[in-house]
Parts: sequence; structure tokens; C-alpha cells
Amino acid sequence: MRKLLCGTAVVATMLATVGVGPAQPESAPGCSSTVQIGSTAYRSYLGQVVASVKQFKGCGQNWGYIYVWQSFVDGKLPFYLEAGVAVFDSPTHRQPDRYLGLTRGKVGQRELWSAGADTLSACTAAYGLISISGADDHDTLTSIRC
Repeated sequence: MRKLLCGTAVVATMLATVGVGPAQPESAPGCSSTVQIGSTAYRSYLGQVVASVKQFKGCGQNWGYIYVWQSFVDGKLPFYLEAGVAVFDSPTHRQPDRYLGLTRGKVGQRELWSAGADTLSACTAAYGLISISGADDHDTLTSIRC
């Protein structure tokens, strides 16, 4: 009986830690065939990673995506998210020239997709922002893809 209880506790602990990191998004709203392009970017707050930002392509468009980690949600701080696609007129530009597909989530919404942007022929990065009540906004861009 003691071995069974220990084994059950180990399995429960393993299951509890699954999903602590960033989620793997299903697909963009209205597009079931998105694939991630470029690297994932991470956003920290007070020394802890709290969100991940990814860029996707599919259905002839680019999409931005931001996901807030459960460890931050558990802290109960009010926040909201924004997601979009940053467009660069040149791959050497350090700052985006414009943002497309910007979407703002509801307070406490844990993940957010931008609207699709017709930018497959442009240099783009996903843009994600987490705005934490009582703190500055924390925005992040993924790597630029041309």
C-alpha cells in the first residue's frame, strides 16, 4: 500500500508540473493551418519569465500570439494582453515601421492571437505586450522574418 501511495504521489507531481511552461497554441482564429516561424520570445517581470510570444504563418497571413504562464496567473495580479504583427521596411531596422492586426484582450485573458496580417512578403516579427496593473507595460518582439 505504501508503494502504491508513493507511486501515485510521484505521478501526481509529474502531472502537476506539466504545462507550467509555455503552451503550444492550437491555431489562429479562422485558420487551422498555421505554423510557427522564427524563434519564441520571452517576457520577464521581476526576474521571472511570465509570457511567451510567437509568430505564425498560415492562410496567406502572419499572426502574432502571446501566452501568459500559469506561474504568473497564480500571482493574481491584474493584467491584459495585446498581440500584433510588427512590420519592418528593412531587415536592418531595429524598430518596427508599423504594427498590423493589433488585438487587445480582456483583463486576465491568458492567451491572445492577433488578427491576421497580409504581410507574408514583408519583414515581420510577432509583437506581444503584457500590461500589469500598477507596473509598466512589458512588450516583446520575436526575431524578424523576411
